[in-house]
Amino acid sequence: MRSPHRTDDPADRTTGFVRLSDLPPGVLRDIALVWAADLVVGVSFGAIAVAGGLPLWVPVTMSLLVYAGSAQFSAAAVLTGGGGAVAAAATGLLLNSRTAAFSLAVADSLGRSWAARLIGAHLITDETAAFVLAQPDRRSRKAAFWISGIGLFAVWNVSVLAGALAGSALGDTGRFGLDAAFPAVLLALVLPAVRDDGNARRAGALGAVVAVAATPVLPAGAPVLLALVGLVAMRRRPVRDQGAEGAAATATTAEDPAPANTPASPGTPS
Repeated sequence: MRSPHRTDDPADRTTGFVRLSDLPPGVLRDIALVWAADLVVGVSFGAIAVAGGLPLWVPVTMSLLVYAGSAQFSAAAVLTGGGGAVAAAATGLLLNSRTAAFSLAVADSLGRSWAARLIGAHLITDETAAFVLAQPDRRSRKAAFWISGIGLFAVWNVSVLAGALAGSALGDTGRFGLDAAFPAVLLALVLPAVRDDGNARRAGALGAVVAVAATPVLPAGAPVLLALVGLVAMRRRPVRDQGAEGAAATATTAEDPAPANTPASPGTPS
């Protein structure tokens, strides 16, 4: 099945490189905000993992190889709580299962070579997928993916290392409000869509209700996945309405005479 973003328009084709100028105005600022939020959350994760008794190499290696914030927090919680490696891996795998859908949605933005797809697959996160799907054309989608993805990977790993080195020196990271920084930035990014789109408001409201209701009875991370049921509140515009509008526009164009000042084409009697 073809991706809805795929196009054969030569003007929309991309080269093998991306540039900052390929991003629409304001997108780099939004990407930088997410980098800043991930910096804070990465420090928090590294500090929590080491303060909980894990060796420094565990959060650092996990960030390099797993590279998934929610899965890493959940796995670390299982390990520091006395759970085994199998339980921790299963928890992370469950939470990261959503990236399978993301990979299908952003596949056209990774590139055509196997190397680009292999590296790009490791960089797919909620944030990179959101930035890609928000762009209007293939060139800007590709730039958004690689710029946000590479920057986010670097920021996350550096911040986790810094937090792990700090270890227990930070004490209770919750008292600094570090856990609230990332959700606050994401909320700021989605507010325009929620404000302007009734479908987004309905889906978000239903998903929030489901997630809050499920939080007391489900393990961490699972309520977020369950919140996807909010998508049932999305309403699609009837195709027949679009067809009627298109037919009306075509009829109007056909009935309207050419402007009087339109020059005659060569070889046509005037």
